[in-house]
Amino acid sequence: MTDTTHKAARPSPVAPPAPVPAKAPRGARRWRGLTPWLFLLAPLALLLVFTYAPIVNMVAYSFTDWDGVSPELHYTGVGNYVEIFTREDLFQVFFVSGYYLAASVVQIAAALYFATILGFNVRFRNFFKGVLFFPYLINGVAIGFVFLYFFQDGGTLDSVLGLFGVHTDHAWLGTPTSANTSLAGVSVWRYLGLNFVLFLGAIQSIPSELYEAAELDGANRWQQFRHIIAPGIKPVLTLTVILSISGSLSAFEIPYIMTGGATGTETFVIQTVKLAFQFNKTGLASAAAVVLLLIILAVTWVQRRLVPDERVDLV
Repeated sequence: MTDTTHKAARPSPVAPPAPVPAKAPRGARRWRGLTPWLFLLAPLALLLVFTYAPIVNMVAYSFTDWDGVSPELHYTGVGNYVEIFTREDLFQVFFVSGYYLAASVVQIAAALYFATILGFNVRFRNFFKGVLFFPYLINGVAIGFVFLYFFQDGGTLDSVLGLFGVHTDHAWLGTPTSANTSLAGVSVWRYLGLNFVLFLGAIQSIPSELYEAAELDGANRWQQFRHIIAPGIKPVLTLTVILSISGSLSAFEIPYIMTGGATGTETFVIQTVKLAFQFNKTGLASAAAVVLLLIILAVTWVQRRLVPDERVDLV
């Protein structure tokens, strides 16, 4: 009979503790904390020098009668702001912005329509995308000169209308109503491509599975737009509304090139430029610029309060 020996079970070896990394020197930790700020130093310096410092100077000049040339200036309090809101010739530029505001509504609606159509698989959609976005790539000064000849008496518009038997002696830029309507229409043509691209990018970012599920459920294009596209592009739609309102208040290039502010087409920015460089009223022009800035900030704040940002979850 063989004797069996039982060996005591040996305990498993215990792994040695992981070495604790040596603590970095205080100087190295300090530099490590300063590194992000060193990368931000140059852009912050440029932002302060070329953005916030001029804004502070503009606000300071708005309380003076500085002419932009003389080294002497006198404090006038809120006199410049009172003059802006009490002089009829200065206050009427707000009504001119109404034409561009109405045009921005047409622009957003048209851009959303074309983006929705071209967001689906249609023939020649890449061609139409280029056609719609191309005007935004053209320089604003060139657009102003092109449409200046387009709207002149006997110009392109009159020639095209004549082909259809419509003959008119109407001066398209001769009266305030027709001139502002024409200029606002040019703005729609130019900036339609920007809003179109924003809407198209938002629509294409929506998962395609949602469209497939909607089609299986029998949803038509309108129902897909209402329940999928509209909620999915809400943040972008909010952005375009803000940009359109601020753009309608600060229209400059097209009306300045085409009319120079004549025939009742003077916008807020054109008026500000004339006050500063034509009439040497830099203090009053600074006050007008501050008023424009405050209006844009107020409109943006109200719009954000009425339509706050919400997380969109379509799944």
